[in-house]
Amino acid sequence: MPTVTLESQKNGTMNKAKVKSAKKRVAEEDNDQLPIFDKDVTEKAGEEGDEDLSDSEESVFSGLEDSGSDIDEEEEDDGDDEEEDEDDAALMLDENLKNNSGAETSAEPAEPKQQGKKTASKETRKMKKGKGGAIDGRGEKGLTTTFQGLATAQQGDEYEHDTSDEEDIRNTVGNVPMEWYQDYPHIGYNLDGKKIFKPIRSKDELDEFLDKMENPDYWRTVHDKTTASDIRLTDEQVDLVHRLQKGQFGDVNFNEYESSVDFFTNEVMIHPVTNRPQDKRSFIPSLIEKEKVSKLVHAIKMGWIKPRKPKERTPQYYDLWAKEDPNAILGRHKMHVPAPKMRLPGHEESYNPPPEYLLTEEERLAWEQQDAEDRKLPFLPQKHSCLRAVPAFSRFIHERFERCLDLYLCPRQRKMRVNVNPEDLIPKLPKPKDLQPFPTTMSLVYRGHTSLVRSISACPTGQWLVSGSDDFTVRFWEVNTGRCMKTLEVGGAVKSVAWNPNPAVCLVAVCFESTVLLLNPSLGDRLVVSSTDQLITSYEPPEEDKEQAVTWALSEGPEHNKGHRLTLTHPKAVKQVVWHGKGDYLSSVMPDNTSNLQVLIHQVSKRRTQNPFRKNKGLVQCVSFHPLRPYFFVATQRYVRIYNLIKQELTKKLMTNCKWISSMAIHPGGDNLICGSYDCRLAWFDLDLSTKPYKMLRHHKKALRGVAYHRNYPLFASGADDGSVIVCHGMVYNDLLQNPLIVPVKVLKGHQITQDLGVLDVTFHPTQPWVFSSGADTTIRLFT
Repeated sequence: MPTVTLESQKNGTMNKAKVKSAKKRVAEEDNDQLPIFDKDVTEKAGEEGDEDLSDSEESVFSGLEDSGSDIDEEEEDDGDDEEEDEDDAALMLDENLKNNSGAETSAEPAEPKQQGKKTASKETRKMKKGKGGAIDGRGEKGLTTTFQGLATAQQGDEYEHDTSDEEDIRNTVGNVPMEWYQDYPHIGYNLDGKKIFKPIRSKDELDEFLDKMENPDYWRTVHDKTTASDIRLTDEQVDLVHRLQKGQFGDVNFNEYESSVDFFTNEVMIHPVTNRPQDKRSFIPSLIEKEKVSKLVHAIKMGWIKPRKPKERTPQYYDLWAKEDPNAILGRHKMHVPAPKMRLPGHEESYNPPPEYLLTEEERLAWEQQDAEDRKLPFLPQKHSCLRAVPAFSRFIHERFERCLDLYLCPRQRKMRVNVNPEDLIPKLPKPKDLQPFPTTMSLVYRGHTSLVRSISACPTGQWLVSGSDDFTVRFWEVNTGRCMKTLEVGGAVKSVAWNPNPAVCLVAVCFESTVLLLNPSLGDRLVVSSTDQLITSYEPPEEDKEQAVTWALSEGPEHNKGHRLTLTHPKAVKQVVWHGKGDYLSSVMPDNTSNLQVLIHQVSKRRTQNPFRKNKGLVQCVSFHPLRPYFFVATQRYVRIYNLIKQELTKKLMTNCKWISSMAIHPGGDNLICGSYDCRLAWFDLDLSTKPYKMLRHHKKALRGVAYHRNYPLFASGADDGSVIVCHGMVYNDLLQNPLIVPVKVLKGHQITQDLGVLDVTFHPTQPWVFSSGADTTIRLFT
């Protein structure tokens, strides 16, 4: 039974295909013969069209229209059947025409419901194709009788009912770049091969600008190059463009966060999908593989295939220094550099050079007066009428000989270029925050002097500060309040002041002109003040008076009441005074290049003066005592000499690499030294390391006037004529293998530059991380 039904179904489908092809042929013949249809026929076709449309709607909503695979396959099958059975269809033409409607009605119930749906959708598709005037696969027009009747009835403008989805076919140029027709009056060719001329575009730049200003829809108007027309975008199209620019989906109704549909169930099935038994070949060895293996065995037996040779284990040696040509003598030379090639001749060496290369008379005279090394060209460019008129080169042999000498005597060496990361060259320094405490802000300004303040010094307790100025006064200040406690007038501009570092003695040394005054300011502890006076008055002169370079005088009367205790009169002007750490010895500097009397050391308790140097070693700038050992530092213009006072000999001579030393300070540990110079440099010396500077700092823009170390904290400061004080962290380690750490931490500004002078002196507070600076603007400033 099933075979019979299958055969009947096959016959039914074949009959249907034949009926369809016959219908189409009849319709085409009618097209050629009858332009106008009867009314009954059109009504009938309209009814059929309505039925088909309802079926197609159903197919759209059931989702069958989108899945076009089944329909396309059926169409292809129908096409094949039609081609095979063309002859049968021609024979059965009359029968089908007679029984057309009867065959359709009888065939419909025999097919299942779904097949009816598919045929309905197929017919609607054919209708759509007919509407657009498309051509099907065989080249015949797929127009149904219905739409032919409608087209002949209307015969209006074919573009009147154009839809926006269909392509605008006013321009049939095709997908061709419009730039090709930029310089031509036409824009392409139509189907007849005639030119499609460009529409006359009367708009110029001015009209375009006016349109831009006046037309409110200008922003949504787009120029179409293919049709040369302006298209106004609708609101929906503008919204679509905005959505695409924002990276959103084109469809408004599209939900990108739709919940996923689980197509496969997560329940595990008990039974397999297929119950097919395993193949027999999975249990039997493969015959093809057996054949291949037998062929390989035969080839090995015959010797056609040889096994791999075992690797040789003998060591191999390479010539590391061999270059491109190992046989050449210079090929083995490591640093061989090939001879440089000669420069190719230019236009100026031509026998007929361009006129701009020929020298004028002035240039020729200048060339002849120049030295051979300074000349741009080793010859004079000359012009000749032809190549035959060119004489022999007079310097030919000389030039060849010089070239040979260059090749023979040139010291050639290949230098290996090192690629260094620039960041690796910068030292990795700690952050200033990690190096606190150090002075950061200006806390107090001590005002009172009327001229530039050359020197300042703090007392050992840190309570008082003394300053000397060019206004012939010495002022004593209270550090914490900034109040001036005492003012003493002296007989000249004060060059230097120094407070005795011994806390048991209250003495201040002041130098002006050729006098050094020892003052007792009577500030602080009364016991210390009285003991200082007793120390000075208890002096007993020796029996034999020796001649000294300095005359000592004890102050009495009104001068004693002012605070004067001792007056030392020098033969020349004194520039600097400095105390020894124990407070009994005092040194004064008298810079004079003509005599050996430049440095004197005074002992206050015995009122004795001695000249430590017999010879003059240069213009002395400043001196200093070693804080711990019996060493004496003398700085001349370019060198710092260190003398051992006990052995009375020169220990070291430091080369500062500066043009003119201005100031000097010694680290409390005694193994490091800093020198400031007038050429904007600060040199740090490590005395255990070398006689040359360990670090050269160039932080200031102008001449350095003063440098100082802190007694307790790892800090040092420098003041310069640019009005700034730079505080640096200078940590010295006990480990001799570790170098000192020098980090600039703060630039302190506040002093105004007057008469090209800025900061003249700096000194640290003895106990706190504070720094005092005196300037040419008559002020003293405290930075804390």
